[in-house]
Amino acid sequence: MSLLLLWWALHDVSPREVWANLRGVRPVWLVATVVLATAAFPARAVRWRYLLRLEGETLPLGPLWHGVAIGFMANNLLPARAGELARAYTARRLTDVRFTTALASIAVERVLDGLTLVAFLVTASWAGGFSNETVLGDVTVGSVARGAGALFGGVLLAAILIVRMPDLALRFAGAATRILLPAAWRGRALDLTRGLLLGFEALRSPARLVAASLWSLGVWLLAAASFWAGFRAFGIDAPWATALLAQALVGFGVAIPSSPGFFGPFEAAVKVSLALYAVGATSAVSFAVGYHITTFIPITLLGIWSLSRAQMHLAELREASASA
Repeated sequence: MSLLLLWWALHDVSPREVWANLRGVRPVWLVATVVLATAAFPARAVRWRYLLRLEGETLPLGPLWHGVAIGFMANNLLPARAGELARAYTARRLTDVRFTTALASIAVERVLDGLTLVAFLVTASWAGGFSNETVLGDVTVGSVARGAGALFGGVLLAAILIVRMPDLALRFAGAATRILLPAAWRGRALDLTRGLLLGFEALRSPARLVAASLWSLGVWLLAAASFWAGFRAFGIDAPWATALLAQALVGFGVAIPSSPGFFGPFEAAVKVSLALYAVGATSAVSFAVGYHITTFIPITLLGIWSLSRAQMHLAELREASASA
């Protein structure tokens, strides 16, 4: 699928023209683009502190930063979003928190991300004068917003209900394991369920949930600002709402497990979103390729540095992801 999307994004543009656009980039705006995009990752680590605790205690920021950097580095180098598992594994190694608890907290992050991107999509549609029936590929803006809003809102509501009634959730899990699993696996399955419930603990606290939501907004505003700066770097004259729309579609596009670094889904989502603002395919692809490569490098290098600091190896992450 990733190769097909990459082919679709590139098939109708001239490599010579794309290369000319890349050579003509505005350096100051490109530096601003990379700085803003990279700044979103420390913000993610701060947000994670509100969602992940060890026996109720706040975790130090350093290990969480290493987890974020290693996780996104792994997403860039390993397929199928293995970075999410690598991040949870790193948290277990560096903080002694349960793997399943860390993974559940990352799942809460993804739900908050999804709701933030839905808000971006709705805001961009309103500001850009689009109707709900504006077509994005084979779907409409309205259907994407409604579907994503229902999905992430429903998941968040279900998680809140589960964490509010942990005994009921454990009884349900126990009944399910008795029906579906051999006796030797039931204890382990219930232990995993308890770990997942601990990862949802932040949903018990309105203050922590609001703080994490605000940091989610900050994370994605930084990312959208980096898109806007990138438009300036590549000479694309587009309104601010374009950055929100492009960020929302890219965020949804790369959420599906795909190739390392999301090459293909990223370029296709950028091309579709910029087409709504009458940006030509060559300009859109030039921006997508330039932005993707230049912002790919810093977090990958930071992740490799964190991997070294944590005395871990990429092969270890690959094995941990496969085992999980």
